[in-house]
Amino acid sequence: MANRTIVKIDEELCNGCGACISPCAEGALELVNGKARVIKEELCDGAGFCLGVCPTGALSLENREAQEFSEEAVKHFSLNRKQNYIPQKCMQCGTDEEEAYIMPVKHRGHALWVCTKCLPRLIHG
Repeated sequence: MANRTIVKIDEELCNGCGACISPCAEGALELVNGKARVIKEELCDGAGFCLGVCPTGALSLENREAQEFSEEAVKHFSLNRKQNYIPQKCMQCGTDEEEAYIMPVKHRGHALWVCTKCLPRLIHG
């Protein structure tokens, strides 16, 4: 166990939409009984890309005692899970990841998704 940053989910605010599931590349989040849950602490890297897509603000980051993040656990888990994701869309043009490469970008605590076509416009204004 270590004191580290990990995702916290407010069950009262979670509406079970599942938007937070696919931004978590490590697979730490799943819908369980209609609510998002961190299924294994060692899968959560604490990067927070799931936060910005939550429409209700149910996700936050907290520093607390938790199992250490494990790349090995992520590799093992990803080999044994079925792919379950909601395609993300570029916040600028609406293109989804089925049509173009979409990248997560963090700004002021929010995770945003932007396609490679719109990224230069975001950077340079």
